[in-house]
Amino acid sequence: MRIALIGQAPFGAAILERLLADGHEICGVFTPPEREGGRPDPLAQAARDAGITLVQPRRWQRRGVVDEEVIAQYEATQPELNVMAFVTQIIPSRVLEFPPRKTIQYHPSILPKHRGRSAINHSILQGDTMTGVTIFWVDEGLDTGPILLQRSCPIGPDATINEVYREHLFPLGVETMSEAVSLVEAGQAPRHVQNEDDMTYEGPWEGDIAQIDWSQDAQAVHNFIRGSDRAPGAWSTINGNRVTLLGSTRASHSGGQAGQVASIDASGMTIICGDGESIRVSTLAVGRDRQEAHEWASANSVEAGATFERVDTE
Repeated sequence: MRIALIGQAPFGAAILERLLADGHEICGVFTPPEREGGRPDPLAQAARDAGITLVQPRRWQRRGVVDEEVIAQYEATQPELNVMAFVTQIIPSRVLEFPPRKTIQYHPSILPKHRGRSAINHSILQGDTMTGVTIFWVDEGLDTGPILLQRSCPIGPDATINEVYREHLFPLGVETMSEAVSLVEAGQAPRHVQNEDDMTYEGPWEGDIAQIDWSQDAQAVHNFIRGSDRAPGAWSTINGNRVTLLGSTRASHSGGQAGQVASIDASGMTIICGDGESIRVSTLAVGRDRQEAHEWASANSVEAGATFERVDTE
C-alpha cells in the first residue's frame, strides 16, 4: 500500500522502518523543518537514507489558508493512506481527506481519556495504573476521530513519563500501527465512535507549570514529580535555589512540616508532604546540571531541617 508518513523524531523513524519491513511503499515523508546546524531529525534522515521523497514544510497552512505549493508536493506522492506519527503541525482537512483510505494517527493513551498532546504526563499525574495506545481515524477535532485499534500497558508505581514511553508506549505504538495498517489494507479496519461521556482533555504540561505544592499528600507529590520527569521538570526552591526534582519514590518517614527535608543520605533526599508522609528524590538539577541529591545538598549547604518554599509565579 502507498503510504504518506507525516511525523518526526525517533518514533516516526521507527514507524517508517516497520512499515517498509511490512512491505508497504512509503511514497512520501513529511516532517517539520530541521534546525539549521542542529541534529538531523531521525525520521527525515531515515527518509533521506532510504531515498524517499522528503518534504519539510514550515507550515501547511497560515490563518486557515493552505500553502498550495506544499499541498501540490503532497498530492504528487499519490498516497492511498496517510499515517501520522508524532505530529505537532496542524494538517489541513484537504490533506486528511485526500487519500482514498484517509488518515490514521497514533495517540499515547486509551482514548477518549487524556486527549491532548501531554497525555502521558497526565496519566501519571492523575495516578493511573494503566495506559496504552490508540490508533484512530483523524477528523477535524483534537483526538476525537473513530477508534481503529487500542492496546493497553501498565504504569509502574515509580515509573516516570520517560520510562513509560520508552519501555511501553513507543514499542507498543510501533506494533499497533503495523497491525492497524494491515487492517486498513485488508479492508477490515473498524471505526468505533468515541464515547464522549468518558472523554477527558488536559492542556499542555510544559513551560513553568510544574511547581510542586508540598501541601498535597505524598502520593500526589510523588505522581507529580514522576509525571513531570525531565519535561517539563517538577521544581521547587530551597535556600534561594530553584531546583528540579527527579527520581521520586515513596519513603517511610512520617511526621513533620510540609516541604521540610527530613533526611539526606546516599539514597537521596527525603521530603515531608502535606499528609505527614514523605517522598525521596535521588537527583536534583539546576538547568541541565544534574547531580545526585546528597551531592547537590552538600555543595549548596542544604541540610536536614531546611524547607522547600512555595513561590508565587503569578
